Amino acid sequence: MSASARTPLPPFDPADPLGIDDLLDPEDLAIRDTVRSWAADRVLPHIADWYEKGELPGIRELARELGSIGALGMSLEGYGCAGATSVQYGLACLELEAADSGIRSLVSVQGSLAMYAIHRFGSEEQKRRWLPGMAAGEIIGCFGLTEPDHGSDPASMRTHAKKDGADWVLTGRKMWITNGSVAGVAVVWAQTDEGIRGFVVPAGSPGFSAPEIKHKWSLRASVTSELVMDEVRLPADAVLPEVVGLKGPLSCLSHARYGIVWGAMGAARSSFDAAVEYAKTREQFGRPIGGFQLTQAKLADMAVELHKGVLLAHHLGRRLDAGRLRPEQVSFGKLNNVREAIEICRTSRTILGANGISLEYPVMRHATNLESVLTYEGTVEMHQLVLGKALTGLDAFR
Repeated sequence: MSASARTPLPPFDPADPLGIDDLLDPEDLAIRDTVRSWAADRVLPHIADWYEKGELPGIRELARELGSIGALGMSLEGYGCAGATSVQYGLACLELEAADSGIRSLVSVQGSLAMYAIHRFGSEEQKRRWLPGMAAGEIIGCFGLTEPDHGSDPASMRTHAKKDGADWVLTGRKMWITNGSVAGVAVVWAQTDEGIRGFVVPAGSPGFSAPEIKHKWSLRASVTSELVMDEVRLPADAVLPEVVGLKGPLSCLSHARYGIVWGAMGAARSSFDAAVEYAKTREQFGRPIGGFQLTQAKLADMAVELHKGVLLAHHLGRRLDAGRLRPEQVSFGKLNNVREAIEICRTSRTILGANGISLEYPVMRHATNLESVLTYEGTVEMHQLVLGKALTGLDAFR
């Protein structure tokens, strides 16, 4: 008799139908539980109100708390960073986005874009000046790449920096910048005579401003801004010395996209859980709607896509920890998981009926947030073309 025949099967867990938790070690689970508990205590009781008002009050305090649990620059080494694994960082992203995409965006931009750029491409002086405070949440960072007229085509950016003696003079505009108006430092990418370079710009620099963008119907509990640089004079050591060209910002984006692969599944899980609970208690025609075949078919299809997406995120995380994750694989994950997460939210809304549009439930909030997540860090079309090129060897971008 085989060992499998002698060992009784564990009970089926509706929250983990594929047994993915068996792939996690105790430290992974402890980090996940810490972030989940923080989000339940500090975000969930208030998020509907924040979203309805279109604000994120106390963002600086939230950032410090996130720093205290090691969530900022989580997978970076040294300079006060937690040095967690990529899978652990992914689990944190999932739990944060299960609360709200705006909270996960705060963490992603801080750690995977601004801090990652300084950590990977900065000088030792830049790292020591900025990273400890950013890891602690004492300094909030932002990342300026997208422009009003150039999103998917960053090579055509108009922001430029010119040498003036030993200094740099930076001029241009960036758009849709998370954390912009509350940031103490911005990593800004600009055209130079040498190629595209990154600059570390203190927020108080003369000529630098970050007006907040209002009237959003997505990511409402998030600070989104424009960055305006009007002949901002920077010292020679403001430039990130270790990279020239688009590979700098694109490598940062790839790191941020990895977090989105996990985060989108958090939004999907929250919506799915709401739909399951609603289906078990909402009665029509004398019985819970969860007992009808069509509702069960919806729940089964959502569960399949949700947990396939989590398994995909876990696989990519293990590859990243092994140094084997390619940008095309990140595009694969971002394309699939965000697209499926939106569909899970929409299907959950149908199960909740009219209640699905109410902020009493998280479903519509997640659905509208994911419309932004679908676009930022690379649109659906851009990731399709990345994969298309990888599959055919033919470049269809232009």
